[in-house]
Amino acid sequence: MFKRINVNLLLFNFCVHGRFPFVIYLQVFNAKTAELLSHHQVEIQQKFPKEGWVEQDPKEILKSVHECVERTCEKLQQLNIDITNIKAIGVSNQRETTVVWDKTTGEPLYNAIVWLDLRTQSTVERLLKRIPGKNKSFFKFRTGLPLSTYFSAVKLRWLLDNVEEIRQAVDDGRAMFGTIDSWLIWSLTGGKNGGVHCTDVTNASRTMLFNIHSLEWDPELCQFFDIPVEILPKVRSSSEIYGLMVCFLVLSFQCLGDQSAALVGQMCFQDGQAKNTYGTGCFLLCNTGQKSVFSQHGLLTTIAYKLGRDKPVCYALEGSVAIAGAVVRWLRDNLGIVKTAQEVEKLAAEAGTSYGCYFVPAFSGLYAPYWEPSARGIICGLTQFTNKKHIAFAALEAVCFQTREILDAMNKDCGIPLNQLQVDGGMTNNKVLMQLQSDILCIPVVKPSMPETTALGAAMAAGAAEGVGIWSLNPGDLTAVTCERFEPQINPEESEFRYARWKKAVMKSMGWETSEAPSNGKTEMNVFSPELSYNTSLMGFIFISFSICWKNY
Repeated sequence: MFKRINVNLLLFNFCVHGRFPFVIYLQVFNAKTAELLSHHQVEIQQKFPKEGWVEQDPKEILKSVHECVERTCEKLQQLNIDITNIKAIGVSNQRETTVVWDKTTGEPLYNAIVWLDLRTQSTVERLLKRIPGKNKSFFKFRTGLPLSTYFSAVKLRWLLDNVEEIRQAVDDGRAMFGTIDSWLIWSLTGGKNGGVHCTDVTNASRTMLFNIHSLEWDPELCQFFDIPVEILPKVRSSSEIYGLMVCFLVLSFQCLGDQSAALVGQMCFQDGQAKNTYGTGCFLLCNTGQKSVFSQHGLLTTIAYKLGRDKPVCYALEGSVAIAGAVVRWLRDNLGIVKTAQEVEKLAAEAGTSYGCYFVPAFSGLYAPYWEPSARGIICGLTQFTNKKHIAFAALEAVCFQTREILDAMNKDCGIPLNQLQVDGGMTNNKVLMQLQSDILCIPVVKPSMPETTALGAAMAAGAAEGVGIWSLNPGDLTAVTCERFEPQINPEESEFRYARWKKAVMKSMGWETSEAPSNGKTEMNVFSPELSYNTSLMGFIFISFSICWKNY
């Protein structure tokens, strides 16, 4: 099916942004200059069998990966690029989406359950009853995570409880579990004919089955969730050769969770360096080095990366904002005050101020640092003078205020205030937003000229793997990145005043929803977990960015 290419490694970058088509996205980088040479994407539709359920077809994902590779190779040839110079491919994926398949047939036993799927709320509640004091943070110091619908262990437990075919396959010793990276690597390295069943530490650290200190599957956690260790993949570093790929001469695999890949792509290798990715939501990660820092202010502890078998593991503090780009789509699709997302920037620029209007987009509760599922969205401070321009400005400002709250929590946990924020993602093309972010944080905001840092980071880690060695991660060897810098343009007193007013609005948004409130003759059930919750009505764009390292001889 593939052209004959001298390839060492394939890279997939798999990110979830919402309700729009799921897209496999392949990008090819020059390992010497980090230049983006070519790309191709293939769309896949998500499945919503019930309210709150989000699924994907693993076979369709795999088929589209094959198509994406073929089309990209054709594009490279059209550009007169010698595809035999391709040297590295790696996988970067959304970290919690769960797949179980039959190792004897190579067939998935159920659709992949996507990270934001909410069907496991009852599973979480049942598991909580087995924890002293129903403490959701009971396993925090082993996993860095609270018990939540978000993570893979709960999804896997639901599959074992509800899918007879999977239970039978486990009993027969035929079942394999993995996140999307594991499914693709196993399939592309031979599948039922000797495929490699593995994952990396960043993905393993999001399952709630992995001890982030010993870097091994935790027997007691597996016992708590009643999940057999035998079905779990082998855990490897984020940058090493995993196996050979079918139809290619020589191939190694590397994988790295998407937010970790963005951290690497932003070259945040030093303690205290942080990046914020602006998509449907925002994800702010701060590198804490070889020390795992446990948050006292509502953040998660996760593995940032382990760039080689003999390299040390590095950790990160992570904070998430539920609604960022989604608020722009809400203004467009729900309110209809703009026809395109770009118009929001224009309206906000014309207003220049919110004129005392504050927007809290808590459409499905508040995430970090509050984890408050009872909150709901509000727009307050309205007067007869308020118009759609002020609301557009307030919406962008809300993204910045939410990031400020995460950054404040991170500064408290780390003890060293961040002196600048490195940013990436689609929303960073909005210059008004970036200037507002700098003003609200009172520190510079730095945006790279190549915003696809998730794909770039995975390519860097892939190219740096032992046995590949075409991309150096030594700071002195890294290619200088051209950046756009936004400096604060308001005084700190004004920033603090606006931030205080925002915090007042946030307090007004809380306690709005209750489990007893009737709706249309029915009782509303609060299905959102206090830590991480997602509303399927707010799902945005989902894509895989599949990036290839290419050596320029």
